[in-house]
Amino acid sequence: MSDRQTETDVILIGAGIMSATLGTLLKELVPDWKITVFEKLPSAGEESSNEWNNAGTGHAALCELNYTAEKPDGSIDISKAIKVNEQFQVSMQFWSYLVNHNLIRNPQDFIMPLPHMSLVQGEENVAYLRKRFEAMSNNPLFQGMEFSNDPKKLMEWIPLIMKDRISNEPIAATKIDSGTDVNFGALTRMLFGHLKNKDVDIHYNHSVHDIKRTSGGSWELKVRNGRGEVERHTAKFVFIGGGGGSLPLLQKSGIPEGRNIGGFPISGLFMVCNNPEVVAQHHAKVYGKAKVGAPPMSVPHLDTRFIDNKKSLLFGPFAGFSPKFLKTGSMFDLLGSVKPNNVLTMLAAGAKNLSLTKYLIQQVMLSKEKRMEELREFIPNAKSEDWDLIVAGQRVQVIKDTVAGGKGTLQFGTEVVSAADGSIAALLGASPGASTAVSVMLELIEQCFPQHMKAWEPKIKEMIPSYGVSLLKNPVLIHEIHTSTSRTLGLSHELQSVM
Repeated sequence: MSDRQTETDVILIGAGIMSATLGTLLKELVPDWKITVFEKLPSAGEESSNEWNNAGTGHAALCELNYTAEKPDGSIDISKAIKVNEQFQVSMQFWSYLVNHNLIRNPQDFIMPLPHMSLVQGEENVAYLRKRFEAMSNNPLFQGMEFSNDPKKLMEWIPLIMKDRISNEPIAATKIDSGTDVNFGALTRMLFGHLKNKDVDIHYNHSVHDIKRTSGGSWELKVRNGRGEVERHTAKFVFIGGGGGSLPLLQKSGIPEGRNIGGFPISGLFMVCNNPEVVAQHHAKVYGKAKVGAPPMSVPHLDTRFIDNKKSLLFGPFAGFSPKFLKTGSMFDLLGSVKPNNVLTMLAAGAKNLSLTKYLIQQVMLSKEKRMEELREFIPNAKSEDWDLIVAGQRVQVIKDTVAGGKGTLQFGTEVVSAADGSIAALLGASPGASTAVSVMLELIEQCFPQHMKAWEPKIKEMIPSYGVSLLKNPVLIHEIHTSTSRTLGLSHELQSVM
């Protein structure tokens, strides 16, 4: 047992994109605060933030159909798409600030311009996509979106998908050139490199085993270091940003806000193309429509990716089930998360989501050939030998009791759970996650440090010019932000005027 004990202002648990973002924001707002990071793996950005463990979509709601539901009257509700887009604009502004101030360099190593497209088949789906296009293209946030149901035009946009297609079913797509591919693993590593230069104590191979309140109101963490010794570290504020691993630590904290919350792990698999000739024929992120019974994170998409400055092509995700909460987690994670205060919530969720459970079991049982059949709905002439299967990250969907959904409602999204006094907060959930990290961490700062907000606001506005302003109501500001962030981040796509 080590007798090492330290006191610090802020402890961040987990070296992923969320901790990297929060640490970077706090270092800009209060440079003299002492920040310590604990990560159980040997380096930063190795779990959910790793480039092979997520889709790399700069989620701006340009192509994801699950953000634009059709209402019973047939109209399209784009309110969620507006929210996600505005959140992504906040991320872009913050990244631009960091590049402009030389706090991180070479933005092309983590973000690239890439068209975002939605693709649907069948008369009903084409009608839906047209209505969605009409609702979105009139909105200043989505200027520049194009719609086509002309196979010749689609052949220009997506030759790999349209070649050898023999179906007579109607087909349509929307395309917007201002989309991006984001390497969140590279960005996370850059941010931790920057934090190290700012004297943040970063401890890899250190896992947090327990967390409890001290009589003085601080939080004491029991941490096992790489040599197996137990250390004790205390802090005034703790952020649990350990991806799927956040829920068990939130439960150990004992805060009432963490009661009645459960987690449901879903794993993902991607097909990755190993044939450079095929990779060269596609240049877009193309999202389809989720199958009935599939969770939103299982929307099929064919993605150009830029990883290690090399163009790749991925298709998926195929959902899977593992009781682990992290890729590097334990088979007992799910069982261990069931507590007296959440067992009824978990059981209610199980009863409500039988179709999801059935879907996940079917997905786990799929053979490679069955997966190839799904891929051929996108690439009719796809050859089995050109594609390999990779295991992507684990996601833990939040289960909680809600007014709208009742007991045991499965939540698809990202949420922060914080103590009433703001001394501890945990990040739970999944997509759009990383894309909205800056927005989510700013909300956390507002929740946990309300006493500092007046003093911090001018600096926040310097970093994020649109802070506190509705972009939707300010088309001129949208145009200014699009122009300046695209210039700074080297996104040379044609900017559409929204004036």
